[in-house]
Amino acid sequence: MSVAVSCLESPKKEREALYKKIHSKITTNPHLNRTLVSFQANRKQPFYRWLKYKEGFSADFVKYVLMELTQSRGLLLDPFAGTGTALFAARKMGWNGIGIELLPLGFVAMTARLAAENVQPHIFKKELDKIEYLNWSNYFESRFQLAHVPITKEAFPSKTERSIAGYRAYCDRISDGNLKKLFELACLSVLESVSYTRKDGQYLRWDYRAGKARTGSNFNKGKISNFDSAIKDKLREIYDDLCNGSEESKYLFCRERQEKRIGSLDLRQGSCLEMLPKMDDESIDLVITSPPYCNRYDYTRTYALELVYLGIGTDELKRLRQNMLSCTVENKTKIDQLRIQYEQSGQKKTFEIIMQAFKNQKALNEVLNILDNYGASGKLNNSNIPIMIRNYFLEMSFVIYELVRILRPRGKIVMVNDNVRYAGEEIPADLILSDFAKKFGMNIETIWTLGRGKGNSSQQMGSHGRSELRKCVYVWKKDF
Repeated sequence: MSVAVSCLESPKKEREALYKKIHSKITTNPHLNRTLVSFQANRKQPFYRWLKYKEGFSADFVKYVLMELTQSRGLLLDPFAGTGTALFAARKMGWNGIGIELLPLGFVAMTARLAAENVQPHIFKKELDKIEYLNWSNYFESRFQLAHVPITKEAFPSKTERSIAGYRAYCDRISDGNLKKLFELACLSVLESVSYTRKDGQYLRWDYRAGKARTGSNFNKGKISNFDSAIKDKLREIYDDLCNGSEESKYLFCRERQEKRIGSLDLRQGSCLEMLPKMDDESIDLVITSPPYCNRYDYTRTYALELVYLGIGTDELKRLRQNMLSCTVENKTKIDQLRIQYEQSGQKKTFEIIMQAFKNQKALNEVLNILDNYGASGKLNNSNIPIMIRNYFLEMSFVIYELVRILRPRGKIVMVNDNVRYAGEEIPADLILSDFAKKFGMNIETIWTLGRGKGNSSQQMGSHGRSELRKCVYVWKKDF
């Protein structure tokens, strides 16, 4: 039960105390900016530009971290691998990598990237030439039509819908498995541009030209690309990168074959909450990752078109949303699932240690207490926000514990994350998660902040004014 915050005490007392405890570690890093710690810097990078996946950092950020924080190569882990930026950028520098990713889209993108290494440019060009004058509608087969879920119905013009089905039918006939993966990735990459939708924060925003006036607004996303043109442009982009990559690979092989610079990759599809506890103690040298933020961002809605293309139906979409790290108001607690998982593996004591750290996090309890009261009095736009925040930090406490356990002595965890705010109350994720890491045995080496933070939303700005939130990169080191 929530306890009202005393008017005689600062409503930010515990958060201020935690800040005072950690603030000496917080430094502005002039080498970091929004472009570097987001997807933006990947937009023109060969290979990384194939799929527009905004929820991640850039390859240049990974290179900076490796140059700045490491002295030798080893085994890198990204438990929220996304489309594999950390893995592929580090691999190019000689690191071996393990990537864990639950979202099918990210896993497909990574496997396609690996497949590209086994596709000769001239073979790809031969297939590209074959489709130059094809009409995809002529390849239409009803069994290759997209099986839409409610939130994606009528997302495409009818002609485009038919062309996509024809393209899928054509891809099904490609005998070369690696080539086929690249052609399928190309289609995934253009779905948004040929649809009536645009990815917009927590949902898909619909253009007024859609078959149904789904939003009731006059939103105009601008040009809706022609599918035939869009798919051919994307395939040409892939071909160009394959050509450049082939030349680069030859150079590296000839000049540095003795050093074996290109590392190995181990890609695992599933939830890191389930997979991390199964990994060996002290087996990882470095973690570079960016977990979902506690910001109500629903990956299963934002990437609904791509998931439907991959055959994800309504029920599976719901299961996927629940299994992902809790960052939406629809997520239910995983506490019972985690308890059973740890007890069945003989780790009941570990479960209790993690729960104790979570329950005793005073700064988190403080803000949850305030938000619980706001929710009870109708001051939140969704009463499930406090539940989401609890679930998020509960699950992250388990993730951090396991990362510490599997990290070798002197290993480091580098994590990109944003602080968030609800109803004017800041949730200092950087301080709370760093405190978890410290309790589990890590040394807080530094918390890099960007020179310019993240402003609050337009809705909150109207009620609470403008104040920036720290956009951070945490660097934790295991000294034991």
